Amino acid sequence: MSIAKEAGVPILETARTVLRPHRLDDFETYVAMWADPGVTRFIGGKPRTREESWLRFLRHAGLWSLLGYGFWAIEDKATGRFIGEAGVHDIKSASAP
Repeated sequence: MSIAKEAGVPILETARTVLRPHRLDDFETYVAMWADPGVTRFIGGKPRTREESWLRFLRHAGLWSLLGYGFWAIEDKATGRFIGEAGVHDIKSASAP
């Protein structure tokens, strides 16, 4: 595994995937992922609207610069396509306004 940085976000690379910051060109696939009941039923309850997905996308992009941790986009190395996301989230953080 190799580690680099892009926009202050560590980039983690394995033989098959790259964990990297979200990019605007990920958004359409991101919207489809979060609108899929098969995805959301295990990790959030209900499918999200495009607007809800946009707000989540922006939040995930901003976490790294504000808190030093957050979510990565998962890219399939063979195709370069966004295939999901993974990350660290402190749901009991005292840093909320």
